[in-house]
Amino acid sequence: PIDHAGKHRWGPLAPSAQVQVDLQQPGQQWQGHAYLDSNEGDEPIAHACQEWDWSRSTMQDGSTAVIYDIQAKAGQADKLLALRFMNDGAVTTFEAPPRQALPPTAWRIQRRMRSDAPVNVVAQLEDTPFYQRALLNSVLLGEPVQSFHETLFVPRLQSPVVQAMLPWRMPRRG
Repeated sequence: PIDHAGKHRWGPLAPSAQVQVDLQQPGQQWQGHAYLDSNEGDEPIAHACQEWDWSRSTMQDGSTAVIYDIQAKAGQADKLLALRFMNDGAVTTFEAPPRQALPPTAWRIQRRMRSDAPVNVVAQLEDTPFYQRALLNSVLLGEPVQSFHETLFVPRLQSPVVQAMLPWRMPRRG
């Protein structure tokens, strides 16, 4: 669960895997480290969460470290998950480092990441009014790492203007 009531869940389906891709159209091949997860909830995310920052880092030993830093709604306790998925299938917890501020996105989303040192943005992969994904350089558990990072800013997601834009960007299926 990513909330204290257990109504919102995150599932690390393949947190540390290898993938090999061979496409005919377009003609591309690649292989490398892969990650697959899932989120689900029994109610709208706005009932439990103000925002979240999530990061995934491949460590030097090939394990995967994931940090889920959830800022709960007013009056509710924040939640922090810091998990390391080892190559043998074991899962361990670790002490998450302090939050480091990141520059806001073009859509002015404030974001943060837990790191032992200042963080720098390598590439902005997605930037929407309520969500961002970036590739970052940081330090985790004493190691320099490159991390995938996401921020979801729920109040912006709930905005009537953003809700009106959603069918154009992400068509809904009934």
